[in-house]
Amino acid sequence: MAMALKAGARFKSAVCDTQVMVVKAPAGEHVLSCGGAEMIAPTATGAGTLDPAQAGETLIGKRYVNADESVELLCTKGGKGSLSLNGTALEIKQAKQLPSSD
Repeated sequence: MAMALKAGARFKSAVCDTQVMVVKAPAGEHVLSCGGAEMIAPTATGAGTLDPAQAGETLIGKRYVNADESVELLCTKGGKGSLSLNGTALEIKQAKQLPSSD
């Protein structure tokens, strides 16, 4: 089920311990998944099993982005599932290189 994502919104995985907070989100309706299952509200009860093909592990404190960085999620609790938006896997955001101060 597609939903509108907005900054500050929190979601948890239905199939593992992963929890995320939306830092930046594109306009429109999107499907946010973790471990092969759609993510749910933090207060909802999850059910189902982790898809082994989607078991990439999320790391607490890391930011996850899509290719054009139109979406950014902060992992607030790590888990065994990997994150995806509209079926496309999200990657850990790489730190920007600072210019040398020589």
